[in-house]
Amino acid sequence: MQSSGELQQISLLHEIDELTGRVRRWAAAGPAWRPAENARALTLLVLERVQTVRLRLEAPLVVATFGGTGTGKSMLVNALVGQEAALSGRQRPTTRQPVLLVHPDFDLQATGLPIEQCLVRRIDAPVLRDLILLDCPDPDTSEGADVGGNLQRLRALLPYCDVLLVAATQQKYRSARIAEELGDAAAGCRLVFVQTHADQDVDIRDDWRRVLSERYQVSELFFVDSRKALAEQQQGLRPTGEFGRLQELLARQLGSSRRLAVRRANLIDLLEEVLRAGLSEYDRCLPQVEKLQAVLAEQRENLQRQMSEQLRWELLRSRGLWERRLLGAITDRWGFSPLSLLLRTYNGLGGILASLTFLRARSSAQMALIGAVQGARWLQARVQEQSEESGLERVLTAGVADHQLQETRLLVAGYARAAELSRGELQAGAELSGLRRQAAALEVRFLADVRRAVEQLLEELAEGLGGAGVRRVFEVLLLLYPVFITLRMGHNFFWSSFLAPLLGQATVAAPLLTIDFYIPAVFFLLVWSGVVLLWFVQRLQRAVTAAATGLAERLADCRVGEGLFPGVESECRSVQDDADQLRELCEATTAFRHRLADTTGFLGSQRR
Repeated sequence: MQSSGELQQISLLHEIDELTGRVRRWAAAGPAWRPAENARALTLLVLERVQTVRLRLEAPLVVATFGGTGTGKSMLVNALVGQEAALSGRQRPTTRQPVLLVHPDFDLQATGLPIEQCLVRRIDAPVLRDLILLDCPDPDTSEGADVGGNLQRLRALLPYCDVLLVAATQQKYRSARIAEELGDAAAGCRLVFVQTHADQDVDIRDDWRRVLSERYQVSELFFVDSRKALAEQQQGLRPTGEFGRLQELLARQLGSSRRLAVRRANLIDLLEEVLRAGLSEYDRCLPQVEKLQAVLAEQRENLQRQMSEQLRWELLRSRGLWERRLLGAITDRWGFSPLSLLLRTYNGLGGILASLTFLRARSSAQMALIGAVQGARWLQARVQEQSEESGLERVLTAGVADHQLQETRLLVAGYARAAELSRGELQAGAELSGLRRQAAALEVRFLADVRRAVEQLLEELAEGLGGAGVRRVFEVLLLLYPVFITLRMGHNFFWSSFLAPLLGQATVAAPLLTIDFYIPAVFFLLVWSGVVLLWFVQRLQRAVTAAATGLAERLADCRVGEGLFPGVESECRSVQDDADQLRELCEATTAFRHRLADTTGFLGSQRR
């Protein structure tokens, strides 16, 4: 049965694997943006190092020396193992080949260390029972970073180091070059700071701590005399003073019980370091992306305003089409009746004119009000024709001119370059045909939205104006005169000319009504029907005018979903989403590091 401590260790490792997986998935894909590409490339490199740390979690800790030439690193290593294991002396640099000090029972293959680059010495010393000591070359020799030089060899070994013994002297602790190299080396390592040459130098630890505190969390600074400590051990004595505490720290507190905690902390530090570096670059470049988004939003609003204003004007002047559409909807609801037949006749005459209007259509509003699917198809066909005409000045009924498209393209391209985005649609040599087609497509979609609004509004008007109550009123008014004429004709034919003489009510039969009666009767029937029709149409026109005005006002609040550069807009959104993901990963990694801080608080680390 596993103990609670083991279960906790397993849980922490699972969380680390989960976090690493999230980082790996983020690094696998991202927007075509230079800061994102650079951050991901660096993250993938660091993930390889993280994987090596993850694979050797159970291997002994690698404790390496770090410090300038002449700081006594080799002598410090000799004192820690209690014998002359590493070459030390006055020649500079003394350590030209890394010296690896390991217990005879350790399997170096499990560590992953490049042992072919090191001089391996197996020593049975107490301090080496749970760790490996590595005496590294100096970072400040005159060789620089040349291939095969000390600095190049040092940098090749640092990814395998878990703890750095940072050695300094009174002469070297303020070295800018050493500080620069330490800043790069400290990522993913715990730190132990040691002032050597206690037999020669004054104690500078207070000032050294102030120097270090800007970039590092310093738990303790040791002030040691390595020569004295080595001599004591060679005499069979236990080292005393500061060196004794340092040796105790390495031999006991960095034992097998702490190696997991140290490596976990180093692993999380590596992740946080690279993620924070990427986020810093993101934050530097994001303001330019936001400026580009503002320009795109302004361009989109201008385009929307042009289309809205043009469509608003057209809608208000196209009330005749509204009337015909509404009359058609009302008559469909009413079926067949005298008033319905009258309205159908009136609307049929208007339909002939409407078909001619459609053939001559140059207005988005007209096509929206016609409401036919062919209207949108006609517009698309017309746009295609326009894109093939070299001398055409405008591509839309909204009136976007070529020079406006060109100015917008150049403006957006400039901001895109500043934001380090590069889209094919923004290239200097790109033709305007793509922008023309995009502008036309936007209007088609805008037109579709307007058409849906028109259809809904017409349905509401038809329901209100074509209700049963309204229908009964106008049906009665329309039938009053025909009923009167019918009664008059019936009275003349049945009563005056036939029944009255037969019943003795009249001496002579009255003559039947002649054409002189029917012509005026038909004339006044037309007049009466026209008056009723005019009255109904006027009510309809007032409702249409109010509806068109309301819809036109609402167009000002209408928003297009995208502008002339949908690819750039999509890329900007991808950049923002990517930045949010990176920020979430940074926060998760930082929170995890804080949780692990207590387990390695006795060691120094890079400040974040």
